[in-house]
Amino acid sequence: MSEYQSPKDRAYVDTLVNAASKEAAAFFNLKHTAERKDGVIPIKYRELMSVAVALTTQCAYCIESHIKNAVEAGATREEIAETVFIAAALRAGGAVGNGLLAMRLFEEAGTPQI
Repeated sequence: MSEYQSPKDRAYVDTLVNAASKEAAAFFNLKHTAERKDGVIPIKYRELMSVAVALTTQCAYCIESHIKNAVEAGATREEIAETVFIAAALRAGGAVGNGLLAMRLFEEAGTPQI
């Protein structure tokens, strides 16, 4: 296999949706509600938040879609760049936060007996 993930995979959208139609309907309802244009949060900011989440979840299709939507909503190159680094900092911060948990779990595990 030369490609693990490919734009050709989009050909399977109907296959996936038809195989789990109720779940797909619920997902698309949530997606459309979250991405609505009439919310209190302006669409540009919704899209920048979506870009940040897509970057941290590493969903290539989401990154592509939300970058396009953000640009259409008026986002600038600089806003996208800042979003990238905000997402990166928060992703790294998550590791530090989980590191605190790791330290506590280490202490709770006790000192290994040799």
